[in-house]
Amino acid sequence: MSYTNSAIAPDPANVGAQSTLKISDLNVYYGESHILRNVDMTVAPGKMVCLIGRNGVGKTTLLKTIMGLLKPRSGNVEYLGHSILSRTPDQRARLGIGYVPQGREIIPRLSIKENLLLGLEAIGTRGVKTNTIPDDIFELFPVLKTMLNRMGGDLSGGQQQQLAIARAMMSRPQLLVLDEPTEGIQPSIILEIEAAVKRIVRETGTSVLLVEQHLHFVRQADWYYAMQKGGIVAQGATSELSNEVIQRFLAV
Repeated sequence: MSYTNSAIAPDPANVGAQSTLKISDLNVYYGESHILRNVDMTVAPGKMVCLIGRNGVGKTTLLKTIMGLLKPRSGNVEYLGHSILSRTPDQRARLGIGYVPQGREIIPRLSIKENLLLGLEAIGTRGVKTNTIPDDIFELFPVLKTMLNRMGGDLSGGQQQQLAIARAMMSRPQLLVLDEPTEGIQPSIILEIEAAVKRIVRETGTSVLLVEQHLHFVRQADWYYAMQKGGIVAQGATSELSNEVIQRFLAV
């Protein structure tokens, strides 16, 4: 599986220092309720970063802000060294940010093939639209190739999640944002999704930011950030993720 991402051409003089995603001092409100508080976060090129925390602490709010679905009151969101605060959600997708929201949001009355081809809409001027699904998409999720004409709504939850990730990858993103990709999914499919996401990072150089509660998946990431009451309160290499942190931010 191999391809070249081409969302924004990085400055060759700054490639070594440039982050795929950099969030600085971000504050987001719902009305007058202060949800995200001075959030700082970095996703390095070709790395997987996991955001952990109990339900209701602001994780999904952060992802929606990254995608332009919510507007911050202050702070900045940079993608490949450029502020994207003025960009609309569709413009952010065209720049090379793929997003799989919580709940997947595949279109149930379209076939698997039609759902996948919708992923090409994000390419815009970055590529030529075709009706061909690249083989590497099916290398990630072989089951999809066997049921291309099946309606999305007829799939199991795990198959729908595989379809949602595959659809996001159709646009060849440089950053893939996943909101709880294993929620409500049977264990065998969780392992398949874990393996696919690791392969995406390893073979394409795509950076991944995911919100996740499943400990085994969390440990596949390179780095973690822990969120509590809308702020980042811990971070580090997942290889050093302690039982204390797991109990504070992952245990039910």
